[in-house]
Amino acid sequence: MKKFFVAVASFCIAACAVASELTVTTYNLRNENDWDVADGNGWKQRVPFAADLLQFISPDVFGTQELKAGQVKDILALMPQYSYVGVAREDGKEDGEYSAIFYNRDKVKLIDSGNFWISETPDRPSLGWDGACTRICTWGHFETPDGKPFYYFNMHMDHIGVVARREGGKLIVDKIKEIAGDGATVLLSGDFNVDQTSEVYQVFATSGILDDSYGKAKFRFAPNGTYNAFDPSSYTDARIDHIFVSPNVKVDRYGILTDMYWAPENNSDSFKGKDAPTEIDFNKRTLRTISDHYPVTVYLQF
Repeated sequence: MKKFFVAVASFCIAACAVASELTVTTYNLRNENDWDVADGNGWKQRVPFAADLLQFISPDVFGTQELKAGQVKDILALMPQYSYVGVAREDGKEDGEYSAIFYNRDKVKLIDSGNFWISETPDRPSLGWDGACTRICTWGHFETPDGKPFYYFNMHMDHIGVVARREGGKLIVDKIKEIAGDGATVLLSGDFNVDQTSEVYQVFATSGILDDSYGKAKFRFAPNGTYNAFDPSSYTDARIDHIFVSPNVKVDRYGILTDMYWAPENNSDSFKGKDAPTEIDFNKRTLRTISDHYPVTVYLQF
């Protein structure tokens, strides 16, 4: 009997020690506009591929940048198992771009959520410091299926304002401490508009509460940087889209996913490929990126 209770106790300890696993993605999906349509990169052309890629990754939670209200609805229509939190940056309702957080209702439970603006007046829509645009950070308090809580912050830093990025970074770190509290499991993702060599990057990397998932990863797949300017042939080693995690989070895998799609061309005749089986017919298509950024995906344990 004693051996039985020892075995049961050992099993319970082992079960409790099993880590929660979480798949997280950040993706700047580019706002919907007319000039992208003229260049062949319109949202309506891209969104089916964006949704297919995200469905394949199957993140438990993912943060987006630049989406407008109609684009948020498009993603929800194509990915019905997800809900989202977030508001538009211009009015706190539906005007302007979101830094929305989408979450799989079957994978995580939403406990609470909120937003703050990256400015001197974070409690209301406002332009910060020398920023060119109004910027917002959305956060969610979630719980894994085994009851482990975590906080997820998602944002988009200014692309021009140097002071806005530096002071905004400090604000975000302070807000994480205020909202999540000490010892909480925290994730921060977004388009930081600065790479890993920047002073602003160091605001987060040396905060004491956040680590770059790239550096913590046991395995990395990063064949390119995270920005591509809608040019499939462009290369950079600059990572401006980041996922930071609290020190208690283990990063199993990190990936910058460079998946693309082939847009049909008019009047493209079929042809045979060199050394290809005779049963295969080819035709010319234009290789295009799904957005002007590549998504970053991490596989986490905590």
